[in-house]
Amino acid sequence: MKTTAALVKLIIFGVVTVIVTGLLAATIGNVRFGGTSEYRAIFTDVTGLLQGDDIRIAGVRVGSVEKIEVKDRTLAQVTISVDKERRVSEGTLAAVRYRNLVGQRYIALLEGPGPDAKLRPGGTIPLAQTTPALDLTDLFNGFKPLFAALSPKDVNEFSFEIIQTLQGEGSSINSLLAHTASLTSTLADRDAVIGRTLENLNAVLGTVDQRDQKLSELILQLQRFVSGLSEDREAIGASLTNIAGLADATAGLVEEARPGLKTDIRELGEVAGHLDDNKKVVNEFLNRFPGKLNTITRTATYGSWFNFYLCEFSIKGGPVEKQPGSAGRCP
Repeated sequence: MKTTAALVKLIIFGVVTVIVTGLLAATIGNVRFGGTSEYRAIFTDVTGLLQGDDIRIAGVRVGSVEKIEVKDRTLAQVTISVDKERRVSEGTLAAVRYRNLVGQRYIALLEGPGPDAKLRPGGTIPLAQTTPALDLTDLFNGFKPLFAALSPKDVNEFSFEIIQTLQGEGSSINSLLAHTASLTSTLADRDAVIGRTLENLNAVLGTVDQRDQKLSELILQLQRFVSGLSEDREAIGASLTNIAGLADATAGLVEEARPGLKTDIRELGEVAGHLDDNKKVVNEFLNRFPGKLNTITRTATYGSWFNFYLCEFSIKGGPVEKQPGSAGRCP
């Protein structure tokens, strides 16, 4: 008996769990168990609208997009399915709206001023009662200078407020105005920086304008230079190859001459040290050398040889009479 009672309780618990889980899944997935009715709506533009997107009334999902077709080559015919318990009148308005900033869209069904008679299943909502989605590209392009001075978070909040307000879904226009005031205040705080930037840019443009001819000549010369390089690219390529070979040969030559150069440099260092140790003698020689060189040069003025004349001689050991030398050659 205890086993049977426990089994019954387990079965009841499992059934309840399955039912609750199914209801939760249906709620999350917005699954409809009732019947649906199909209608058609004609739009001028449904770019971004996809099959399976929501159909909403007062923000509540009541259906989905079943098919999108081209009508008369310039219009779009959208087939939608709506829960049968939802009343769609002949005056119902259909508008394509943005679900979020990512670009997802849905069709909103609104009460219109037209007839209140119920639209029969398979009926069509005419073009006069439909509204395409707002073109955010043109809208945001107009706000691009403003967005450039803002953080990504402020841009997202401000953009979403604009979309909600323009689509008639904004819960409070004060929020949009507050964001706008905050953005304009931010720009006003940076007016000095913007002003200096514009002044600097104006000065740069003025300088360029004053030297427009030189700038034009520079561009022409640069164009000719580049054209010349292009014409001589084969010769330049060959030269680079030859330079590479020369560098390799020079590297080998330097490698071979390095030991001798090292010895020469060391010996030059020793010579310089000896000259420094005898700098007095070296300085005296350098001071007297120009005069001696001048005297030696005079002795060779009659040809590429030296003429030597005996001016006097003497022999030690006894007096010797002095003999005159050549006239005009000895002092």
